[in-house]
Amino acid sequence: MKILVLAIFIFSLVVCPLVSQENANNKVLYKPFVNQLGYNLGESKRFVCYGSEDGVPFQIIDNKTSKTLYEGEMLNNEGWFTEFDPISNSHEFIIKVEGHGVSVPFWIADHLLETSSSKLAYDFFVDARGFSDLENYQMSEVYGGGPTRDGGAYGLETVFEILQYASNPALYDNWKTELGDKKLADLIDLILWHAEFAYKYVDYNGPVKKRHGTLGYQGQERMTYDYWNTLDQLAAVCAAYHSFLKPYLAEETYQKYRKVCLDNWEKYDRHKVVRFWTYSTKWVDQGFQEFNEMGNAYGQSVFRNLFMYWCEKNEKNGSPEKFLHWAQSGASDIIANWDFNNPRHMWWIRNAEHITPQALAYFLMLAPDKAPDGTKDKLAAWALHMKQKTSNFWKYRQHSETEWAHPKTKELGGAPALGGSMFAVAHVLKDPELRAIGRAQTDFVFGVNPVGTHLSNKSEDRLQIDGFWKGVEYGWPQSHPHGYGELGKVRGTLDGSPLDAQFPIAEKVEVIEGKNDGRVFGKNAYATEGWGISNRGWQATLTFATLGSHQLKVFDEDYKVEIENVRPAQTIVIELKAALNKDWNAVDKGWILVQYEGELQKIAVIETAVNSGIFTAKFKIPKSINTSNLVVSYGYLGFEKSLKLKLVN
Repeated sequence: MKILVLAIFIFSLVVCPLVSQENANNKVLYKPFVNQLGYNLGESKRFVCYGSEDGVPFQIIDNKTSKTLYEGEMLNNEGWFTEFDPISNSHEFIIKVEGHGVSVPFWIADHLLETSSSKLAYDFFVDARGFSDLENYQMSEVYGGGPTRDGGAYGLETVFEILQYASNPALYDNWKTELGDKKLADLIDLILWHAEFAYKYVDYNGPVKKRHGTLGYQGQERMTYDYWNTLDQLAAVCAAYHSFLKPYLAEETYQKYRKVCLDNWEKYDRHKVVRFWTYSTKWVDQGFQEFNEMGNAYGQSVFRNLFMYWCEKNEKNGSPEKFLHWAQSGASDIIANWDFNNPRHMWWIRNAEHITPQALAYFLMLAPDKAPDGTKDKLAAWALHMKQKTSNFWKYRQHSETEWAHPKTKELGGAPALGGSMFAVAHVLKDPELRAIGRAQTDFVFGVNPVGTHLSNKSEDRLQIDGFWKGVEYGWPQSHPHGYGELGKVRGTLDGSPLDAQFPIAEKVEVIEGKNDGRVFGKNAYATEGWGISNRGWQATLTFATLGSHQLKVFDEDYKVEIENVRPAQTIVIELKAALNKDWNAVDKGWILVQYEGELQKIAVIETAVNSGIFTAKFKIPKSINTSNLVVSYGYLGFEKSLKLKLVN
C-alpha cells in the first residue's frame, strides 16, 4: 500500500521540501520524480532527477522482491527506460539514483493511463454540472450558466464526450450505474443529458449567476450567455446519431436537434471562423481578443462543420456539400493564419489552445481525402515547433528563452491538454518522436514536474468519493475547493500547475488546504483553481491517447496465420488490442463490429488471459453470404480500427 507521508494541516500553511533531502554540505538533493501512477507498456518512459550529474547510474528495482531489474545512466537530469517492459502488472517498481535516493513506487502496465484515468475524465463532467435535474435547472444560480459550473456552452461538453466514447466504446460500456436507468453506459447518458441541455438553451440570453465578460461582436448588442455555441454541441450529437447514438436517441429527438442546427447555422455564424466575439473582464485576456477560451476557440468551426457534414451525408435528402465547404474553409484559415509565434494563437489562449491542432488533425482522421492541401504540412510545422519548444529536461513547452511558464497564472491548458494534441498529430503524421513527447506531457500531470506532485489536489473529500487516482502519493499541494466551479468534491479535477518561478525546480513547496492565497507561489499569483475548460483538455488527451496503441487483426481458425482473404462458412479469429484491461485480477471483455450485406453485428471479445491486454473472438462467416467483402471494426467517427476482408470462393 502506498502511504502519503506529507502531513497536511487544514487551513494552515506548511513550508517544506516535498521530495528532497540535504547532504553533508547542505546542498539540496532532489529525489527522482516519476509518473506516480506509472507507465504504459510499449510506450516512452522517463523520469527526472534534478541536479543529478550526467553519467550517474540509476536502477529500477522491483518494490516487492528488491531485485534490480534495469540499469541506466542519467543525462541532462533525465533517465530513460523505454525498453523496460516487465511482464507482471502486479508489482510496483521504484527508481534509485545514486546520491539522490529513491522515487515513490509506480506501476508499468498495459494501457495504464487510459484504464486508470478515463472514467475520472468524464466523472468530472457528471459531478460539475450546475444542476443534475434539467427540468428544474436554474441558469441564474450557476456561475456562467453551465452546463458545467463556471462555464458556458463553450465548454463543448458533447463534442469531447462523443469523441471520448468513439475512441474506445467497449471500455465505457463497463460503467452503467450512476446515471439514467442503469442500462446505458454512463457516458452515453451524460452525452444525452448535455444534448438536451444544449437544445433547451439554444436561444437563451437571460441571466446567469456571473460571467467574466459578455459575448457578441464589438459594437453589437451584448449576450449574457454564449447560446451560439449550443449548436456546436448539437452538431456533434447529430453526427454521433449516425455512428453509435441511434439505439439510444429517438429519431424524433434527433430530427429536432438537426432542424435547430439547420435553421440557425448561418444566423449563429456557425459556418465560419468567429473572431473578436468574446469580451473578457479577466486580467489574463482582458477585452476583445481574436480567440478566447470563453467563447470562440480557433478550430471550433472545423469540428462543428465536420460533424454536420457527417450528419448530412448520412441523410437521404441531406446537404453535406455546404458543410464540407465550410469545414474546408475553416481548415484553410488555420493553414494560412495559424501563427506559432503569436502567443494568442498558442499558450496565451490557454485552455482553448488544444482545439486548433486537434481539429486540423481530426479532419485527416474523419475525412482524409477531403482535407485541404497543406493540412499535413501545417501540422508537420506545428510538430517541429513543439519539438523545439519542449527541448528541455521537463519536456515542458517553454514560452521563450527567458520564460518557462506564466509568472502569475496556472497553465492547466498547457501540458494536460498538449498531450492530446501531440497524440492526434503524431497519429496522422506517423511521428513516434512527437508521440513520445506527448507521453511526457502526461508524465508531467502525474508528477514529473518541478513541484513533484500530481496536478490534482489529493483531498479527503475526493478520496471518499473515489475521485482521485489510486496509487498516486502526492497531490497538488494547494487546494481551492470553493472557487467559482465549487470543485472540491468533484472527481478527477486538475487544480494547479507550476508558475514560472517554480522552474527549473520548486525549492520549497507550500501546502495550503482551504484558503488559497498564493504565498511562495506568488503573492498575487493564481497557481491553483480547477476549471471545467481545463479538464476538457485533459479529457481530450485521454481520448487521443488511444491512437497508435489500438490494433485489430484477423487470423485463421487455428489463430496462427494472419489473413486478409476469407471464404464463406470459414471460421476466423478476430484479435483486438485495446485499452480494455481495467481489472488486473480478472479476464476482461469487450466487443467489435462485423459488417456485411448491410448488416452490423456486435461480437463479444474475451481477454486471452488475465492481464494479457489482447481480446479475441471466433466468428463463422455465413455459408450463403452474398457480398464481395466483410468489414471488421472497432471505434467510431475517425477513431476506427477497420479491416476489409475480401470474400473469395
